[in-house]
Amino acid sequence: MTRLETGLTRHAGIEVPIICGAMYPCSNPELVAAVSEAGGIGIVQPISMTYVHGHDFREGLRLIRRLTRKPIGMNALIEQSSKVYRDRMARWVDIALEEGVRFFITSLGNPKWIVDRVAPVGGVVYHDATELKWARKGLDGGVHGLIAVNRRAGGHAGPKSAEELWDELSGLGVPVVCAGGIGDAPDFVRALRLGYAGVQMGTRFIATTECRASDAYKRAILMAGEDDIVLTERVTGVPIAVIRTPYIDRMGTKAGPFARWMLRGRRTKRWMRAFYALRSLRALKRSSLDESGDDYWQAGKSVAGIHAIEPAGEIVRRFAEALRATDAAPPRERVREP
Repeated sequence: MTRLETGLTRHAGIEVPIICGAMYPCSNPELVAAVSEAGGIGIVQPISMTYVHGHDFREGLRLIRRLTRKPIGMNALIEQSSKVYRDRMARWVDIALEEGVRFFITSLGNPKWIVDRVAPVGGVVYHDATELKWARKGLDGGVHGLIAVNRRAGGHAGPKSAEELWDELSGLGVPVVCAGGIGDAPDFVRALRLGYAGVQMGTRFIATTECRASDAYKRAILMAGEDDIVLTERVTGVPIAVIRTPYIDRMGTKAGPFARWMLRGRRTKRWMRAFYALRSLRALKRSSLDESGDDYWQAGKSVAGIHAIEPAGEIVRRFAEALRATDAAPPRERVREP
């Protein structure tokens, strides 16, 4: 396979500038491995690996290694939380390093302690950013690249378009990856032509043969259009993109008055988010993997371009061929000096 070289491919050691984003609860080892084997990079989500799919973290990484020898990555949620959670995440990072992982994506906090842990052994860290102020905080922590999460993303979507984020972040001197709204090959090509160093996709990889999401979840992605994606505060306390279903309509999308009051306080906000997290971990696991669960499915506006359940490797290869068909290589990244 011809190497489609960008800052992301150089950092991650991959052939195609595509990241399979970490997804709770949909990042099972087989999906991660399939994307990496095809030339992109699959990202391990530790809670999905252990709590949802039942693997010891180290053994789960070794299972992926039996399926592919190509690079994989790990997601580290670094929001300030309990010491127990921080210690557990640090242990997962150490195990990942011991098992040869060198590409990390951080989110929801200050990434400096992750960078300090992985950079001395050749690790690379990219940080999620929905706007310039979060990107600058990530760079202050020493990250090597940015994941620009736009308003078309699933999960915790940002407020801005891909074009607006590119204009804000491209002058920071690091590779920037487009996350949100990439459902088909033309979307991928447009993002690279805009100047992004690659794309991160989540929803597109749920509708694959390797993903262990329920058939009902996958069918919902195929049937949904952009207008079926709504934001709800009832999962984590902050807006998150989901497919509108009768269950979502019954539950509502706004946090209640007490929850909103709790989320405004510096201390009470942490307690309320912890409550939401515990509740949503169980609910999303049940609804996403069990046909009998509630119709409570995360997805982004990329559903508009997803029309079939396919092997993950076929998606990576088709996107790569679409880029090659437009030119011999992607354009030189327009990364301006800060």
